[in-house]
Amino acid sequence: MARNVCKILGVVLALAGIAGFVKGDLAGMHLTPIHNLVHLVTAAIALYVGYKGSDSHVRTFNQVFGVIYLLLGILGFAAPNVVASIIQAHSTDGMATENVIHLLVGIVCAVVGFMRSPQTAATV
Repeated sequence: MARNVCKILGVVLALAGIAGFVKGDLAGMHLTPIHNLVHLVTAAIALYVGYKGSDSHVRTFNQVFGVIYLLLGILGFAAPNVVASIIQAHSTDGMATENVIHLLVGIVCAVVGFMRSPQTAATV
């Protein structure tokens, strides 16, 4: 499951990064050039790990990415100006949508990353 999350996340982030360069204010979100670049780099990493990474790499990616996105979502609500300055957005209007998306993605990645992997049955 964690491997599929990496693959799906990679495709979605790649599409978001490309779409952000085409239309910077997509669905009210602040898709600035730096934000789009982060999406594209993260997409490349997620796709690489999803297709070529070991099970350990997949799990670690989901754990790290999940925690980072959870913190980003929380920071976006707690200090929207900080996040806006990091992504070089001109305002904080409409950032609630982005924060919710970051929280949801963070939850999914963290859950699959920290879930115990299925253990094979021991033969007696």
